[in-house]
Amino acid sequence: MAPLKLNEKNLSQIASSSGGEAPIKVPTYPRGAGLKEGIVHIGVGGFHRAHLAYYVDLLMQQGVKDWAICGVGLQPFDATMRDALGSQDHLYTLIERSAKGSYANVIGSINSFLFAPDNREAVVAKLAHPDTHIVSLTITESGYYYNENTHELQSNHPDIQFDLDPANENAPRTTFGFLYAALARRHQQGLKPFTVMSCDNMQKNGAITRHMLDSFARLKNPELAKWISEKGHFPNAMVDRITPQTSPKDKVDLAQNFGIEDSWPVVTEPFTQWVIEDHFCDGRPPFEKVGVQVVKNVHEVEQFEKHKLRLLNGSHSAIGYPGRLAGFKFVHEVMEDPVFSKFVVQMMQDEVKPLLPAIPGVDLDVYTKTLVERFSNPTIMDQLPRICLNASGKIPQFIMPSIAEAIWCTGPFRRLCFVAAAWFRYVNGIDDAGNEFEVDDPMREELQTKARAGGTDPSSILSIKTLFGDDLRADKRFMTEITKALEDISRDGIAKTIPKYVD
Repeated sequence: MAPLKLNEKNLSQIASSSGGEAPIKVPTYPRGAGLKEGIVHIGVGGFHRAHLAYYVDLLMQQGVKDWAICGVGLQPFDATMRDALGSQDHLYTLIERSAKGSYANVIGSINSFLFAPDNREAVVAKLAHPDTHIVSLTITESGYYYNENTHELQSNHPDIQFDLDPANENAPRTTFGFLYAALARRHQQGLKPFTVMSCDNMQKNGAITRHMLDSFARLKNPELAKWISEKGHFPNAMVDRITPQTSPKDKVDLAQNFGIEDSWPVVTEPFTQWVIEDHFCDGRPPFEKVGVQVVKNVHEVEQFEKHKLRLLNGSHSAIGYPGRLAGFKFVHEVMEDPVFSKFVVQMMQDEVKPLLPAIPGVDLDVYTKTLVERFSNPTIMDQLPRICLNASGKIPQFIMPSIAEAIWCTGPFRRLCFVAAAWFRYVNGIDDAGNEFEVDDPMREELQTKARAGGTDPSSILSIKTLFGDDLRADKRFMTEITKALEDISRDGIAKTIPKYVD
């Protein structure tokens, strides 16, 4: 039989099909114009559809009302998502893959979609509507206009300058321009502010969002900024679910194995985690009902976040940069190599785990074992370029803090230094076989200039204060270790060097 086009009309037929390992679940709740959309989400991509929209769908399947999602795209490239979702009644397929099998479920929690370049006023009006209680974000680091060095808003950025111009107040470009315009309207109408809920994978995402919006608002209207600061809430959160980019083959496989024709399905792993601070100013869904860990304060979020950043993201760095230099293409291929796999496990167990805080109910040995299983999942086909993306914003968060703490407590850090050295080599854009590859990083030019000038001396890259500060270069043990690792990698390549770091 020909695959069924995904839309509201075909849901009953899709649900009754027998493709895959289990029956396909479809929305059993009413959708459409009569449904209240309590959440407006800016930045609809793969992760949002595998994470927040997935959790909201679970709630709606349980009969929770008034929390459907209106998706918003601010950038011209969001037209592709607008067209894909619009052609199938805003439904999409979530495909969970593991070695145990594949499962496909149709998600219906995104009820509508607004494309800002078509009608910016419609977006402002939607955000300001009384039914909107939460505005959630997955806008990537660049969407926050956050200066990593000064920790302040990039107020001189042309986009921010455009939105600060009073003439453009109702036709903004940036997320903060839209949030400000909508909050100003709500304030004028005597409404509460909505909660702004960042779902981006950033440390202190809620605090950064609050500070950036407050900074923007103070430049526009200090009185309104005070109201936003006093009445608005910005919960911090830790999010986790590996979600690679959808490939053309994923669409073909969905059609062949499940009988669904979907313009833009999402492929993800079975594992998902979301820890969020219970800090909402205008109500929230009962997230606890679907496995979200709602905690009392930002400190608790930060404890979970530290585990994830140091173990999951740090291990991704240990897989990505050495793996790319060695010629691997996918995460699971690296983990299939016994030496690489052993290296990652030993780095987690011997060097990272001893530095982490204890959390009641969390067994770090179980967590690390789960991470190894996730990294080894051959069905996700997670590409190394994806996890190597924008490393200048990752290595200082995922690897260097563990090195700094190990210096302070005189703990072991040989493998962590190897990972940092591998990245220093990686930024040159040439693998061990001499093949060139693209280094996708906003600091690429500066990094490559420093790396090529320094050669096997890491001091050149370590001199970039915005990434590394001054402290680490003063430690003789660290400089000796990272210099030796960089010399060995440069001379012998990753494959011959990494066995020296495995016990």
